Amino acid sequence: MKPEASTGCTWPGTDPLYLTYHDTEWGVPEYDDRALFEKLILDGFQAGLSWITILRKRENFREAFDYFDPERIARYTPARVEKLLKNEGIIRHRGKIEATIGNARAYADIMERDGFSNFIWSFVDGKPLQNKWKNIREVPAETEMSQKLSKALKAEGFRFCGPTIVYAFAQAVGMVNDHMIGCTRHKECAELARKKR
Repeated sequence: MKPEASTGCTWPGTDPLYLTYHDTEWGVPEYDDRALFEKLILDGFQAGLSWITILRKRENFREAFDYFDPERIARYTPARVEKLLKNEGIIRHRGKIEATIGNARAYADIMERDGFSNFIWSFVDGKPLQNKWKNIREVPAETEMSQKLSKALKAEGFRFCGPTIVYAFAQAVGMVNDHMIGCTRHKECAELARKKR
């Protein structure tokens, strides 16, 4: 596939992995509780790094963190943290690893009360927001919605979920359609958004 063959979005550049991610995942509405948890955790690990760095390590992360099973992660011990800190296949950041464990416990509380997907999607009334950006410079780093969701997640006990991280998460899981209006994926994701959950 030629770079940007399907896109008006320039951010994937020419990296085949990034292009595939753009063309198949980014902006697709995601309602699965566990998949949303995984993406939020990975976006937290991205803090201070580029998404392609995380994407290249995603399978390593999945293996290291029991495929992002929140129930298992919530039971991780200090010994497991030390083991993860020795895993060269992931980002070895103690704060982010320990936050993941705490986030899994917070996830369990939300699941019991509301369901994680219901909680997340309530911040856009359950329906993806359709933006119409013509140029990547128009796209905000955060919005009022991401600020509110960030604040709510922090109140639940989540960490590494500031408004910029949360907005990147919202873009990725299709809460907002931030494909450029000239990108074929804009229309495709908009059509997916019209389908019932």
